[in-house]
Amino acid sequence: MLLSSSTYFIFLVAIFALYWPVSRYRTVTLAVILFANYFFYAKWDLFYLALIPAVSSCDYVFGLGLQYSKNPPVRRLLVTASIVMNVGLLATLKYVPFFLQNWAAITGHPAPEWHWALPVSLSFYVFQALTYTIDLYRRDSKGTRSYLAHLAAVSFFPTILAGPITRVQTLVDQFEKPKKLDPADGGRALFLIGMGLTKKLMIADFLAANLINRVFDFPTLYSGTETLVAVYAYALQIYYDFSGYTDIAIGSALLLGIKLPANFNAPYAAENVADFWRRWHITLSNWLRDYLFFSLPGKRSKSMVYVNLILTMVIGGLWHGAAWTFVIWGLLHGVGLAVVRGWQVYRKNAKVTGFWHYASIFATFHFVVFCWIFFRAPNLATAWAILGRIGSLTASAANLSGPLALILAIGILAHYVPKKWYDWSLGIFARAPFYAQAAALALLVVGLQYVAQTGATPFIYNKF
Repeated sequence: MLLSSSTYFIFLVAIFALYWPVSRYRTVTLAVILFANYFFYAKWDLFYLALIPAVSSCDYVFGLGLQYSKNPPVRRLLVTASIVMNVGLLATLKYVPFFLQNWAAITGHPAPEWHWALPVSLSFYVFQALTYTIDLYRRDSKGTRSYLAHLAAVSFFPTILAGPITRVQTLVDQFEKPKKLDPADGGRALFLIGMGLTKKLMIADFLAANLINRVFDFPTLYSGTETLVAVYAYALQIYYDFSGYTDIAIGSALLLGIKLPANFNAPYAAENVADFWRRWHITLSNWLRDYLFFSLPGKRSKSMVYVNLILTMVIGGLWHGAAWTFVIWGLLHGVGLAVVRGWQVYRKNAKVTGFWHYASIFATFHFVVFCWIFFRAPNLATAWAILGRIGSLTASAANLSGPLALILAIGILAHYVPKKWYDWSLGIFARAPFYAQAAALALLVVGLQYVAQTGATPFIYNKF
């Protein structure tokens, strides 16, 4: 059930209609949300549906122990059990095949058959679930005694496929508060959903279908110019695809009175790699910082900080996928973060202004675009082929159409629109009468049907 499909919106309307009439009854609303979560996930992966309740139940029990126990060894045992269970599940299903294939390549023996498929978006579920027990262990949250609230929060359907990665306690706290349907929030939700659909269908899917997929499937058939444009186009595709998903997810949650954290803030306006990660996939960046980087040894060693930055990003790359392309992508970003930190220490955090500010944005953008080649390529051979075609300096634009150039221009300009313009538009829409909002959304959907060349296609981050 794709978030850009008509099936999803029928589902969302049905849940909305079930939810608000019973919103004064906490247990019933939690039951509605939990039903929605499991029904939504079952539409993706019925066979593995049993995994989510089972693992969530174990974490709930670990959480109860952490709430009541004051014994440090017992608390360490409980949080360790939660981490081993969640990470072990992810490692077994996502990384064992990768290591078996590489071991077979090293030894020359055939890799053993592996019959377990990876459940959809298990990486997101594991990271979100771990926030609960780790926060309890650190005494950063109070937890919950409600079994339903925990199950509903850890598997909340707008976040389970591709985030935003939300602390379980944040969702539990909102579930436990009385709900009232706010017309302004409803307007904001519809605006975000409409914006997300536009990003996905008009920009991301159009660029993918008209250039990016073709070039990355058969790079040797395209000129250096066309390949370079495809790489730039992918930088726009992944931003509009992922931020489009996030807008729809945040809007969907807001229709139920639940507020999710922001995940993007003009990432291609970043002036260095560290700034990029404060703007791109913000909830993942925060998770890696709070739950991984700060937990690594050597925090007081000046040199180990750089090693830990690189290690954190390599693990972040592997979190995306079990492939050497993601390892290299993470390694490059880790080295980039280490270089930025070293430079800032040398410069004593002096601010970059004037020409150098814009030069830094330009350089950071191109570093990120270079890294996207490894992220998008299905294997290292394709990544080298893409780089080889760009390096060939062959100039031909036979596959670059006028509509493609128009969508590229729209994508670039829309990314750099000042935030206050966006907030102004959101405010205008939120204050408009409901019939005007509904009419605008209906017109948008009709317009997107003419623009979109394909049906609903999966969001890029759904596969992680």
